[in-house]
Amino acid sequence: MASKKIIVTIDGFSSCGKSTLAKQLARELNYVFIDSGAMYRAITLYFLRNHINWEKQAEVIDALQSITLHFAYNPTTGNSDIHLNDEDVEPLIRDMLVSENVSAVAAIKEVREFAVAQQQKMGEQKGIVMDGRDIGTTVFPHAELKIFVTADPTIRVERRFKELYDKNPQITIEEVRTNLEMRDYIDSNREVSPLRKADDALILDNSNLTREQQLRKALHWVAERTQL
Repeated sequence: MASKKIIVTIDGFSSCGKSTLAKQLARELNYVFIDSGAMYRAITLYFLRNHINWEKQAEVIDALQSITLHFAYNPTTGNSDIHLNDEDVEPLIRDMLVSENVSAVAAIKEVREFAVAQQQKMGEQKGIVMDGRDIGTTVFPHAELKIFVTADPTIRVERRFKELYDKNPQITIEEVRTNLEMRDYIDSNREVSPLRKADDALILDNSNLTREQQLRKALHWVAERTQL
């Protein structure tokens, strides 16, 4: 469908379905999907495992030197899994403990610089779809297509609760709501690369859209930007 390869950025709040859309779009376009959130979650997992005090700059800088991240295709799921120091940690990074700390870790200047440098290198050849919080504003400010995904807060809580309940039946919807509210606040108010809609981003409110409907809308936007 596409006559030229572009960079597509998908930003938005947590549990708006950014990753779902990004994966669908990348698969449809035969583009590379880069899950920036998974990168920050993997870094958070490393910090938690190794008892890194991320409030101490020296510890953070030292720890980052021991971290390597890459994505590898998983033939079982058909997705690209995040690998932390050559270990597939995709099943571990969605844990609630990681979720409770990832926004704080992602707000650290040195962590963001580390991740952004890797993300920009991944995008040099274009033909990528990347989702996150600051992809269209900080990582790829000149991307050809920027999408900002949003959804009603109640729907976001329900989506996240269903996702986590399968793995942890003890979790409550109030825990999920509190976690999302905290993450929204931190993401929007951090000093380094806060979550915000890029001026030239297109808004996609998927509160009442099916996955197929939002994919069709995104594909239409891609077509507008790739046909010569």
